Amino acid sequence: METPKQIIRSYMTISGLFTLSASLIWGINTLFLLDAGLDIFQTFIANAIFTAAMALFEIPTGVLADTRGRRVSFLLSVIIIMIGTLGYVGVSWFDGGLLWFGVMSVVLGLGYTFYSGAVEAWVVDALKEAKYEGILDTVFARSARISGIAMLIGTVGGGLLGSIDLAWPFIARALLLAALFIFSFSFMKDHGFSPRTLELSRIPEEMKKVAKESLKFGWRVKPVRLLMMVSFLQAGFMFWAFYAWQPYFLELLGQNLIWVAGLIAALISVSTIIGNTLVQKFTKYGGRRTTFLLWSSVVFTVTSILVGIVGNFWLAVPLFLLGTTTMGIVGPIKQGYLHKIIPSKQRASVISFDAMVGSGGSVVGQTGLGYLSKTQSIGDGFIVGGISTALVFPILYAVRKLGGEADKIETKQHEKPDAAAGEGTTGVSSEDTSSKKIADLSLSD
Repeated sequence: METPKQIIRSYMTISGLFTLSASLIWGINTLFLLDAGLDIFQTFIANAIFTAAMALFEIPTGVLADTRGRRVSFLLSVIIIMIGTLGYVGVSWFDGGLLWFGVMSVVLGLGYTFYSGAVEAWVVDALKEAKYEGILDTVFARSARISGIAMLIGTVGGGLLGSIDLAWPFIARALLLAALFIFSFSFMKDHGFSPRTLELSRIPEEMKKVAKESLKFGWRVKPVRLLMMVSFLQAGFMFWAFYAWQPYFLELLGQNLIWVAGLIAALISVSTIIGNTLVQKFTKYGGRRTTFLLWSSVVFTVTSILVGIVGNFWLAVPLFLLGTTTMGIVGPIKQGYLHKIIPSKQRASVISFDAMVGSGGSVVGQTGLGYLSKTQSIGDGFIVGGISTALVFPILYAVRKLGGEADKIETKQHEKPDAAAGEGTTGVSSEDTSSKKIADLSLSD
């Protein structure tokens, strides 16, 4: 059995390599699609197809993660994303147009759904099995910080490679994914989880079971449902904004400098690292998770609206970076909240369900704001999209009013002495305790 330190080290390596490979194209993806012949609306349609595929495949791939294991799910993810990445390059070379970019977007969406929830569920279960004594929020924050550093390297490298040829970052990503597959195959083991045989004929039954459990342990649990609504609204804008800033900022700058896009993407990674670091700094004093979520969301909304209003490159970029800093705070805090409630056996399914809801919001946001970008301007998209994120304020306040243990951030000095009992000391709730919380928080059927 691996020690908690070894498990965390493997988790950090996997997260870092995955983000490094993915981030190589983050600063130039929209520019790549525009260069391949798509207009701005078609670009957002291709991206919306990607997120729609993620929403469609979340439950089926969640079945695999909760039956055959998180390791199998992640390894499939790496292979499929590699195929979709090289497929994008092929479509651009042969002028395949929106149709074939859409097909490859479906492949990529499928690949990412095998990833979402699986690695998180793997590390939480493995740490629980290894009797980890620590706070999950800090593990996620540290992972996010390492991923931010990887993103910094990846986006700068992708911008430099893209300055030579916009296809090179995609090819480099595929090579890194191959290396990640080899590492994960060797070091990622399903500790704290017992895989089950999955027969083809039982897939519909298992999908129904997962969907039912996702509703029972996810949507029907009031705080989880409310946080999923937050995911829908924030992802609806943020997914669009992440692709929209590339042409928007270069337009404000007045020069089509690809390396500048790579540099801004790198600064985004720095901002998220700062946000992740703030989580570790502030949570050691305890407090309530909803306090961090509310204030971060207010700043995110205000800065997003101002990005569309100011119309100046040197003002818009810092405002956008301040907004992405707050998202570096929201992610780990929200993860910590959810994992305090969700039972182990349903962990991957419910996290995937939350990702599916976020993907649904992304489809709506990218389609609507993409059309607005074409008919009006990308700046108007930031204003309208930023205003829409204000809808999360009353939702988060409702979560805060519910209170409960999940809203409290444990600190070392507040831990209970009965560590041997496995309750109140690890930051990883026991399954019995989680099930009781579900029973207390669930609405009647």
